[in-house]
Amino acid sequence: MTTYSAVVTTGIYCRPGCGARPRAENVRTFELAAAAEAAGFRACLRCRPYRIAGEVPWDAPELVCRAVRLVIDGALDEGTEADLGRRLGMSSRHLRRLFHEYLGLTPDQLARSRRAHFARRMLDDTDLTVADVAFASGFGSLRQFNRTMREVFRAAPQALRQRRRRADRLAADGGLALRLPVEPPYDWDAALAFRAARAIPGVEAVDGGTYRRTITLDGGPGLLEVRRGGHDHLLLRAHLPYWEGLIHVVERVRRMLGLDVDFAAADLLAGDPVIGPLLKQRPGLRVPGAWGPFEAGVTAIAGQDRDPARTRALLGRLALLHGEPVPGLGAGLDRAFPAPRVLAAADGPPAAIRRFAAAVATGDIRLDGTAALPELIASLTAIPGIGETAAHHLAMRLGEPDAFPAGDPAVVAALGPDAAAVAEAWRPWRSLAATHLLMADELSPAGRSDPVHADRKDPS
Repeated sequence: MTTYSAVVTTGIYCRPGCGARPRAENVRTFELAAAAEAAGFRACLRCRPYRIAGEVPWDAPELVCRAVRLVIDGALDEGTEADLGRRLGMSSRHLRRLFHEYLGLTPDQLARSRRAHFARRMLDDTDLTVADVAFASGFGSLRQFNRTMREVFRAAPQALRQRRRRADRLAADGGLALRLPVEPPYDWDAALAFRAARAIPGVEAVDGGTYRRTITLDGGPGLLEVRRGGHDHLLLRAHLPYWEGLIHVVERVRRMLGLDVDFAAADLLAGDPVIGPLLKQRPGLRVPGAWGPFEAGVTAIAGQDRDPARTRALLGRLALLHGEPVPGLGAGLDRAFPAPRVLAAADGPPAAIRRFAAAVATGDIRLDGTAALPELIASLTAIPGIGETAAHHLAMRLGEPDAFPAGDPAVVAALGPDAAAVAEAWRPWRSLAATHLLMADELSPAGRSDPVHADRKDPS
Protein backbone atom coordinates (compact mmCIF):
# COMPACT_ATOMS: atom_id res chain seq x y z
CA MET A 1 0.00 0.00 0.00
CA THR A 2 1.34 3.42 -0.98
CA THR A 3 1.52 5.68 2.07
CA TYR A 4 1.93 9.42 1.57
CA SER A 5 3.84 11.40 4.18
CA ALA A 6 2.67 14.92 4.95
CA VAL A 7 4.78 17.40 6.90
CA VAL A 8 2.73 19.72 9.09
CA THR A 9 5.47 22.38 9.30
CA THR A 10 5.75 22.79 5.51
CA GLY A 11 2.25 21.84 4.36
CA ILE A 12 3.73 19.44 1.78
CA TYR A 13 3.01 15.76 1.21
CA CYS A 14 5.40 13.31 -0.49
CA ARG A 15 5.31 9.87 -2.01
CA PRO A 16 7.47 7.00 -0.65
CA GLY A 17 11.15 7.35 -1.46
CA CYS A 18 11.24 11.13 -1.50
CA GLY A 19 14.57 12.53 -0.31
CA ALA A 20 12.95 14.83 2.26
CA ARG A 21 13.82 13.91 5.88
CA PRO A 22 11.38 15.66 8.22
CA ARG A 23 11.24 15.02 11.96
CA ALA A 24 8.90 12.14 12.79
CA GLU A 25 6.74 14.18 15.16
CA ASN A 26 5.91 16.55 12.26
CA VAL A 27 4.70 13.82 9.89
CA ARG A 28 1.15 12.65 9.19
CA THR A 29 0.46 9.70 6.89
CA PHE A 30 -2.33 9.22 4.37
CA GLU A 31 -3.27 6.25 2.21
CA LEU A 32 -4.64 8.51 -0.54
CA ALA A 33 -3.06 11.59 -2.07
CA ALA A 34 -6.56 13.05 -2.27
CA ALA A 35 -6.93 12.66 1.50
CA ALA A 36 -3.70 14.58 2.07
CA GLU A 37 -4.98 17.34 -0.20
CA ALA A 38 -8.34 17.38 1.58
CA ALA A 39 -6.40 17.93 4.82
CA GLY A 40 -4.74 21.01 3.31
CA PHE A 41 -1.39 19.66 2.09
CA ARG A 42 0.06 20.23 -1.39
CA ALA A 43 2.11 17.90 -3.57
CA CYS A 44 5.89 17.95 -3.27
CA LEU A 45 7.63 19.57 -6.24
CA ARG A 46 10.58 17.18 -5.96
CA CYS A 47 8.93 13.72 -5.90
CA ARG A 48 5.73 14.80 -7.74
CA PRO A 49 3.29 12.27 -6.23
CA TYR A 50 0.72 13.03 -8.92
CA ARG A 51 2.89 11.12 -11.40
CA ILE A 52 2.59 7.74 -9.70
CA ALA A 53 -0.39 5.42 -9.86
CA GLY A 54 -1.24 5.27 -6.19
CA GLU A 55 -3.78 2.68 -5.10
CA VAL A 56 -7.53 2.52 -4.86
CA PRO A 57 -8.46 1.15 -1.42
CA TRP A 58 -10.66 -1.77 -2.44
CA ASP A 59 -10.40 -3.22 1.08
CA ALA A 60 -12.84 -0.58 2.35
CA PRO A 61 -16.50 -1.61 2.79
CA GLU A 62 -18.18 -2.76 -0.40
CA LEU A 63 -20.47 0.27 -0.70
CA VAL A 64 -17.49 2.61 -0.43
CA CYS A 65 -15.61 0.65 -3.10
CA ARG A 66 -18.59 0.80 -5.44
CA ALA A 67 -18.96 4.52 -4.83
CA VAL A 68 -15.26 5.07 -5.55
CA ARG A 69 -15.62 3.16 -8.81
CA LEU A 70 -18.57 5.33 -9.85
CA VAL A 71 -16.65 8.50 -8.97
CA ILE A 72 -13.75 7.32 -11.12
CA ASP A 73 -16.22 6.66 -13.94
CA GLY A 74 -17.37 10.28 -13.82
CA ALA A 75 -20.55 10.08 -11.75
CA LEU A 76 -19.82 13.53 -10.25
CA ASP A 77 -18.89 15.29 -13.49
CA GLU A 78 -22.48 16.45 -13.88
CA GLY A 79 -24.28 14.66 -11.04
CA THR A 80 -24.17 15.43 -7.32
CA GLU A 81 -23.31 13.43 -4.23
CA ALA A 82 -27.06 13.03 -3.69
CA ASP A 83 -27.39 11.48 -7.16
CA LEU A 84 -24.50 9.14 -6.40
CA GLY A 85 -26.06 8.13 -3.11
CA ARG A 86 -29.40 7.36 -4.78
CA ARG A 87 -27.67 5.05 -7.28
CA LEU A 88 -26.28 3.10 -4.33
CA GLY A 89 -29.42 3.23 -2.20
CA MET A 90 -28.23 5.61 0.52
CA SER A 91 -28.44 9.26 1.47
CA SER A 92 -25.70 11.71 0.51
CA ARG A 93 -25.11 12.34 4.22
CA HIS A 94 -24.47 8.64 4.88
CA LEU A 95 -22.27 8.43 1.78
CA ARG A 96 -20.14 11.35 2.96
CA ARG A 97 -19.88 9.83 6.45
CA LEU A 98 -18.60 6.53 5.02
CA PHE A 99 -16.06 8.33 2.82
CA HIS A 100 -14.81 10.39 5.76
CA GLU A 101 -14.53 7.34 7.99
CA TYR A 102 -12.71 5.05 5.56
CA LEU A 103 -10.97 7.38 3.09
CA GLY A 104 -10.58 10.68 4.94
CA LEU A 105 -12.34 12.84 2.35
CA THR A 106 -15.66 13.36 0.55
CA PRO A 107 -16.70 11.95 -2.85
CA ASP A 108 -16.44 15.46 -4.34
CA GLN A 109 -12.90 15.85 -2.99
CA LEU A 110 -11.87 12.50 -4.48
CA ALA A 111 -13.29 13.47 -7.88
CA ARG A 112 -11.59 16.87 -7.74
CA SER A 113 -8.21 15.35 -6.86
CA ARG A 114 -8.35 12.79 -9.69
CA ARG A 115 -9.23 15.49 -12.23
CA ALA A 116 -6.44 17.74 -10.97
CA HIS A 117 -3.81 14.97 -11.03
CA PHE A 118 -4.83 13.93 -14.53
CA ALA A 119 -4.66 17.54 -15.70
CA ARG A 120 -1.23 18.00 -14.15
CA ARG A 121 0.10 14.93 -16.01
CA MET A 122 -1.39 16.27 -19.24
CA LEU A 123 0.31 19.62 -18.71
CA ASP A 124 3.58 17.68 -18.39
CA ASP A 125 3.11 15.07 -21.13
CA THR A 126 1.32 16.99 -23.89
CA ASP A 127 1.28 20.27 -25.72
CA LEU A 128 -2.50 20.65 -25.58
CA THR A 129 -3.70 24.14 -24.75
CA VAL A 130 -4.71 24.89 -21.19
CA ALA A 131 -8.35 25.03 -22.28
CA ASP A 132 -8.11 21.61 -23.95
CA VAL A 133 -6.45 20.16 -20.85
CA ALA A 134 -9.27 21.54 -18.68
CA PHE A 135 -12.07 19.92 -20.64
CA ALA A 136 -10.10 16.73 -21.30
CA SER A 137 -9.73 16.39 -17.52
CA GLY A 138 -13.47 16.58 -16.86
CA PHE A 139 -13.72 20.18 -15.62
CA GLY A 140 -16.90 22.02 -16.47
CA SER A 141 -15.29 25.43 -17.04
CA LEU A 142 -11.93 27.18 -17.22
CA ARG A 143 -12.78 29.08 -14.03
CA GLN A 144 -13.37 25.82 -12.15
CA PHE A 145 -10.17 24.37 -13.61
CA ASN A 146 -8.00 27.35 -12.65
CA ARG A 147 -9.46 27.48 -9.14
CA THR A 148 -8.94 23.76 -8.50
CA MET A 149 -5.37 23.71 -9.81
CA ARG A 150 -4.48 26.66 -7.59
CA GLU A 151 -6.04 24.95 -4.58
CA VAL A 152 -4.35 21.57 -5.19
CA PHE A 153 -0.98 22.68 -6.60
CA ARG A 154 -0.75 26.30 -5.40
CA ALA A 155 -0.10 27.59 -8.94
CA ALA A 156 -1.95 28.46 -12.13
CA PRO A 157 -2.00 25.87 -14.96
CA GLN A 158 0.29 27.94 -17.18
CA ALA A 159 2.87 28.22 -14.40
CA LEU A 160 2.64 24.47 -13.78
CA ARG A 161 3.38 23.76 -17.44
CA GLN A 162 6.45 25.97 -17.30
CA ARG A 163 7.77 23.78 -14.48
CA ARG A 164 7.67 20.54 -16.46
CA ARG A 165 10.94 18.76 -16.98
CA ARG A 166 12.47 18.22 -20.39
CA ALA A 167 11.94 14.44 -20.23
CA ASP A 168 8.25 14.81 -19.38
CA ARG A 169 7.02 15.89 -22.80
CA LEU A 170 5.98 13.02 -25.05
CA ALA A 171 6.15 13.31 -28.82
CA ALA A 172 3.78 11.16 -30.87
CA ASP A 173 3.72 10.41 -34.58
CA GLY A 174 0.02 11.14 -34.81
CA GLY A 175 -2.49 11.05 -32.00
CA LEU A 176 -1.91 12.10 -28.41
CA ALA A 177 0.64 10.29 -26.24
CA LEU A 178 0.12 9.87 -22.49
CA ARG A 179 1.79 7.93 -19.72
CA LEU A 180 -0.35 5.47 -17.77
CA PRO A 181 1.21 5.29 -14.29
CA VAL A 182 1.34 1.80 -12.79
CA GLU A 183 2.66 0.46 -9.49
CA PRO A 184 5.39 -2.09 -10.35
CA PRO A 185 5.74 -4.95 -10.82
CA TYR A 186 3.30 -5.13 -13.74
CA ASP A 187 3.28 -8.14 -16.07
CA TRP A 188 2.71 -6.51 -19.44
CA ASP A 189 3.60 -9.71 -21.30
CA ALA A 190 0.82 -11.63 -19.55
CA ALA A 191 -1.65 -8.78 -20.12
CA LEU A 192 -0.73 -8.75 -23.81
CA ALA A 193 -1.05 -12.54 -24.07
CA PHE A 194 -4.53 -12.37 -22.52
CA ARG A 195 -5.60 -9.73 -25.04
CA ALA A 196 -4.06 -11.56 -28.00
CA ALA A 197 -5.90 -14.80 -27.17
CA ARG A 198 -9.25 -12.96 -27.04
CA ALA A 199 -8.83 -10.18 -29.61
CA ILE A 200 -12.09 -9.66 -31.54
CA PRO A 201 -11.34 -9.54 -35.29
CA GLY A 202 -11.91 -6.07 -36.68
CA VAL A 203 -12.14 -4.54 -33.20
CA GLU A 204 -8.89 -5.49 -31.42
CA ALA A 205 -5.40 -6.55 -32.44
CA VAL A 206 -2.07 -7.33 -30.79
CA ASP A 207 1.02 -6.80 -32.90
CA GLY A 208 4.68 -6.20 -32.08
CA GLY A 209 4.12 -5.65 -28.38
CA THR A 210 1.27 -3.17 -28.92
CA TYR A 211 -2.42 -3.60 -28.15
CA ARG A 212 -4.85 -1.69 -30.38
CA ARG A 213 -8.61 -1.36 -30.37
CA THR A 214 -11.40 0.71 -31.86
CA ILE A 215 -13.74 2.82 -29.77
CA THR A 216 -16.54 5.29 -30.43
CA LEU A 217 -17.21 8.54 -28.58
CA ASP A 218 -20.71 9.92 -29.17
CA GLY A 219 -20.68 8.23 -32.56
CA GLY A 220 -17.18 9.42 -33.53
CA PRO A 221 -14.58 6.73 -34.26
CA GLY A 222 -11.33 6.43 -32.35
CA LEU A 223 -8.32 4.17 -32.02
CA LEU A 224 -6.32 3.39 -28.87
CA GLU A 225 -2.80 1.94 -28.81
CA VAL A 226 -1.00 0.77 -25.66
CA ARG A 227 2.56 -0.48 -25.34
CA ARG A 228 5.18 -0.98 -22.67
CA GLY A 229 6.67 2.23 -21.32
CA GLY A 230 9.10 2.42 -18.41
CA HIS A 231 9.32 0.60 -15.10
CA ASP A 232 6.37 2.52 -13.68
CA HIS A 233 4.18 3.28 -16.67
CA LEU A 234 2.68 2.13 -19.95
CA LEU A 235 2.35 4.40 -22.97
CA LEU A 236 -1.05 5.19 -24.46
CA ARG A 237 -1.48 6.80 -27.87
CA ALA A 238 -5.03 7.96 -28.53
CA HIS A 239 -6.53 8.91 -31.88
CA LEU A 240 -9.88 10.49 -30.97
CA PRO A 241 -12.43 12.78 -32.62
CA TYR A 242 -12.13 15.24 -29.70
CA TRP A 243 -10.34 15.50 -26.35
CA GLU A 244 -13.24 16.48 -24.09
CA GLY A 245 -13.67 13.87 -21.35
CA LEU A 246 -10.38 12.14 -22.19
CA ILE A 247 -9.94 11.37 -18.49
CA HIS A 248 -12.74 8.80 -18.72
CA VAL A 249 -11.20 7.15 -21.77
CA VAL A 250 -7.96 6.82 -19.85
CA GLU A 251 -9.72 5.49 -16.75
CA ARG A 252 -11.43 2.82 -18.87
CA VAL A 253 -8.07 1.81 -20.32
CA ARG A 254 -6.66 1.58 -16.82
CA ARG A 255 -9.51 -0.67 -15.73
CA MET A 256 -9.20 -2.78 -18.86
CA LEU A 257 -5.54 -3.45 -18.10
CA GLY A 258 -5.91 -3.79 -14.33
CA LEU A 259 -3.64 -0.86 -13.51
CA ASP A 260 -5.46 0.25 -10.34
CA VAL A 261 -4.78 -2.46 -7.79
CA ASP A 262 -4.65 -2.99 -4.05
CA PHE A 263 -1.65 -5.18 -3.24
CA ALA A 264 -3.33 -6.28 -0.01
CA ALA A 265 -4.87 -9.11 -2.06
CA ALA A 266 -1.48 -10.44 -3.14
CA ASP A 267 -0.11 -10.07 0.39
CA LEU A 268 -2.96 -12.12 1.87
CA LEU A 269 -2.67 -14.86 -0.76
CA ALA A 270 1.13 -15.10 -0.75
CA GLY A 271 1.23 -17.75 1.97
CA ASP A 272 -1.38 -20.00 0.39
CA PRO A 273 0.08 -23.38 -0.71
CA VAL A 274 -1.77 -23.30 -4.05
CA ILE A 275 -1.80 -19.62 -5.05
CA GLY A 276 1.39 -18.53 -3.26
CA PRO A 277 3.79 -20.27 -5.72
CA LEU A 278 1.86 -18.83 -8.67
CA LEU A 279 2.11 -15.33 -7.19
CA LYS A 280 5.84 -15.81 -6.77
CA GLN A 281 6.20 -16.84 -10.42
CA ARG A 282 4.19 -13.90 -11.77
CA PRO A 283 4.10 -11.15 -9.11
CA GLY A 284 2.97 -8.56 -11.64
CA LEU A 285 -0.10 -10.43 -12.89
CA ARG A 286 -3.30 -8.40 -12.57
CA VAL A 287 -6.96 -9.31 -12.96
CA PRO A 288 -7.85 -8.35 -16.57
CA GLY A 289 -10.65 -5.85 -16.96
CA ALA A 290 -12.77 -4.84 -19.92
CA TRP A 291 -13.07 -1.81 -22.17
CA GLY A 292 -16.83 -2.28 -22.42
CA PRO A 293 -18.94 -4.23 -19.91
CA PHE A 294 -21.42 -5.34 -22.59
CA GLU A 295 -18.62 -6.48 -24.88
CA ALA A 296 -17.12 -8.49 -22.01
CA GLY A 297 -20.49 -10.08 -21.32
CA VAL A 298 -20.97 -11.17 -24.92
CA THR A 299 -17.42 -12.55 -24.90
CA ALA A 300 -18.11 -14.56 -21.71
CA ILE A 301 -21.33 -15.99 -23.14
CA ALA A 302 -19.74 -16.86 -26.48
CA GLY A 303 -16.83 -18.53 -24.67
CA GLN A 304 -19.05 -21.12 -23.05
CA ASP A 305 -18.45 -23.56 -25.92
CA ARG A 306 -14.78 -23.85 -24.76
CA ASP A 307 -13.39 -23.45 -28.29
CA PRO A 308 -11.31 -20.24 -28.48
CA ALA A 309 -11.14 -20.27 -32.29
CA ARG A 310 -14.91 -20.63 -32.62
CA THR A 311 -15.49 -17.98 -29.98
CA ARG A 312 -13.29 -15.45 -31.79
CA ALA A 313 -14.92 -16.31 -35.11
CA LEU A 314 -18.40 -15.72 -33.64
CA LEU A 315 -17.38 -12.42 -32.05
CA GLY A 316 -15.72 -11.29 -35.27
CA ARG A 317 -18.86 -12.18 -37.22
CA LEU A 318 -21.03 -10.21 -34.79
CA ALA A 319 -18.75 -7.20 -35.15
CA LEU A 320 -18.66 -7.47 -38.94
CA LEU A 321 -22.41 -7.86 -39.40
CA HIS A 322 -23.72 -5.64 -36.63
CA GLY A 323 -20.90 -3.33 -35.52
CA GLU A 324 -20.68 0.25 -36.69
CA PRO A 325 -18.07 0.64 -39.48
CA VAL A 326 -15.11 2.82 -38.48
CA PRO A 327 -12.96 3.00 -41.64
CA GLY A 328 -9.60 4.62 -41.96
CA LEU A 329 -8.13 3.58 -38.59
CA GLY A 330 -5.63 1.10 -40.02
CA ALA A 331 -4.14 -2.07 -38.51
CA GLY A 332 -7.04 -4.09 -39.94
CA LEU A 333 -9.46 -2.52 -37.45
CA ASP A 334 -12.65 -1.28 -39.04
CA ARG A 335 -15.51 -2.09 -36.67
CA ALA A 336 -16.82 -0.93 -33.32
CA PHE A 337 -18.36 -3.60 -31.14
CA PRO A 338 -22.17 -3.67 -31.55
CA ALA A 339 -24.39 -1.86 -29.05
CA PRO A 340 -26.84 -3.82 -26.85
CA ARG A 341 -29.95 -2.56 -28.63
CA VAL A 342 -28.49 -3.60 -32.01
CA LEU A 343 -27.73 -7.19 -30.99
CA ALA A 344 -31.03 -7.46 -29.14
CA ALA A 345 -32.90 -6.79 -32.41
CA ALA A 346 -30.60 -8.81 -34.70
CA ASP A 347 -31.57 -12.18 -36.20
CA GLY A 348 -28.18 -13.87 -36.39
CA PRO A 349 -26.70 -13.92 -32.83
CA PRO A 350 -27.28 -16.91 -30.51
CA ALA A 351 -30.41 -16.66 -28.38
CA ALA A 352 -28.51 -16.22 -25.08
CA ILE A 353 -26.61 -13.25 -26.49
CA ARG A 354 -29.80 -11.63 -27.79
CA ARG A 355 -31.51 -12.09 -24.41
CA PHE A 356 -28.48 -10.66 -22.60
CA ALA A 357 -28.37 -7.68 -24.98
CA ALA A 358 -32.08 -7.00 -24.43
CA ALA A 359 -31.70 -7.15 -20.63
CA VAL A 360 -28.75 -4.71 -20.73
CA ALA A 361 -30.60 -2.36 -23.09
CA THR A 362 -33.66 -2.24 -20.80
CA GLY A 363 -31.60 -1.91 -17.60
CA ASP A 364 -32.74 -5.25 -16.18
CA ILE A 365 -29.06 -6.16 -15.91
CA ARG A 366 -26.82 -3.45 -14.42
CA LEU A 367 -23.17 -3.56 -15.47
CA ASP A 368 -22.19 -0.17 -14.00
CA GLY A 369 -20.91 -1.48 -10.66
CA THR A 370 -24.00 -0.61 -8.62
CA ALA A 371 -25.18 -4.24 -8.33
CA ALA A 372 -23.56 -6.39 -5.63
CA LEU A 373 -21.88 -9.59 -6.82
CA PRO A 374 -24.69 -11.99 -5.76
CA GLU A 375 -27.28 -9.75 -7.41
CA LEU A 376 -25.22 -9.50 -10.60
CA ILE A 377 -24.71 -13.28 -10.81
CA ALA A 378 -28.39 -13.95 -10.15
CA SER A 379 -29.51 -11.51 -12.85
CA LEU A 380 -27.16 -13.07 -15.39
CA THR A 381 -27.92 -16.71 -14.68
CA ALA A 382 -31.66 -15.99 -14.80
CA ILE A 383 -31.23 -15.65 -18.57
CA PRO A 384 -31.54 -19.03 -20.30
CA GLY A 385 -28.23 -20.05 -21.82
CA ILE A 386 -25.95 -18.17 -19.40
CA GLY A 387 -24.20 -20.41 -16.89
CA GLU A 388 -22.73 -19.48 -13.54
CA THR A 389 -19.15 -19.87 -14.80
CA ALA A 390 -19.74 -17.37 -17.61
CA ALA A 391 -21.41 -15.00 -15.14
CA HIS A 392 -18.38 -15.10 -12.85
CA HIS A 393 -16.02 -14.59 -15.79
CA LEU A 394 -17.92 -11.42 -16.64
CA ALA A 395 -17.92 -10.30 -13.01
CA MET A 396 -14.13 -10.68 -12.90
CA ARG A 397 -13.79 -8.52 -16.01
CA LEU A 398 -16.04 -5.88 -14.41
CA GLY A 399 -13.69 -5.53 -11.44
CA GLU A 400 -15.50 -7.64 -8.85
CA PRO A 401 -12.69 -8.74 -6.49
CA ASP A 402 -14.41 -11.90 -5.21
CA ALA A 403 -15.77 -13.50 -8.40
CA PHE A 404 -14.68 -17.09 -9.00
CA PRO A 405 -15.53 -19.21 -12.10
CA ALA A 406 -15.39 -22.53 -10.26
CA GLY A 407 -16.66 -24.49 -13.25
CA ASP A 408 -13.98 -23.35 -15.68
CA PRO A 409 -12.06 -26.41 -16.95
CA ALA A 410 -8.70 -24.85 -16.07
CA VAL A 411 -9.87 -24.18 -12.51
CA VAL A 412 -11.30 -27.69 -12.14
CA ALA A 413 -8.09 -29.19 -13.54
CA ALA A 414 -6.05 -27.27 -10.96
CA LEU A 415 -8.30 -27.73 -7.92
CA GLY A 416 -10.49 -30.75 -8.65
CA PRO A 417 -14.28 -31.05 -8.59
CA ASP A 418 -14.48 -29.26 -5.21
CA ALA A 419 -12.93 -26.07 -6.62
CA ALA A 420 -15.58 -23.82 -5.10
CA ALA A 421 -14.96 -25.23 -1.62
CA VAL A 422 -11.19 -24.90 -1.97
CA ALA A 423 -11.55 -21.28 -3.07
CA GLU A 424 -13.46 -20.30 0.08
CA ALA A 425 -10.09 -19.78 1.78
CA TRP A 426 -9.26 -17.03 -0.72
CA ARG A 427 -12.20 -14.73 0.01
CA PRO A 428 -12.54 -11.81 -0.58
CA TRP A 429 -9.85 -11.92 -3.30
CA ARG A 430 -10.92 -14.94 -5.33
CA SER A 431 -10.71 -13.04 -8.64
CA LEU A 432 -6.95 -12.65 -8.29
CA ALA A 433 -6.59 -16.31 -7.33
CA ALA A 434 -8.69 -17.36 -10.33
CA THR A 435 -6.62 -15.18 -12.64
CA HIS A 436 -3.43 -16.92 -11.55
CA LEU A 437 -5.00 -20.35 -12.06
CA LEU A 438 -6.35 -19.45 -15.50
CA MET A 439 -3.16 -17.76 -16.74
CA ALA A 440 -0.97 -20.59 -15.43
CA ASP A 441 -3.00 -22.84 -17.70
CA GLU A 442 -2.81 -20.48 -20.69
CA LEU A 443 0.88 -19.56 -20.49
CA SER A 444 3.30 -22.42 -20.98
CA PRO A 445 6.52 -22.31 -18.92
CA ALA A 446 8.53 -21.72 -22.10
CA GLY A 447 6.38 -18.73 -22.90
CA ARG A 448 6.72 -17.09 -19.52
CA SER A 449 8.77 -13.93 -19.38
CA ASP A 450 9.82 -11.58 -16.64
CA PRO A 451 7.32 -8.93 -15.53
CA VAL A 452 8.16 -5.24 -15.49
CA HIS A 453 10.33 -4.83 -12.39
CA ALA A 454 11.02 -1.65 -10.53
CA ASP A 455 14.75 -1.75 -11.23
CA ARG A 456 14.40 -1.58 -15.03
CA LYS A 457 15.52 1.59 -16.71
CA ASP A 458 12.92 3.81 -18.35
CA PRO A 459 13.48 3.63 -22.14
CA SER A 460 11.00 6.36 -22.98
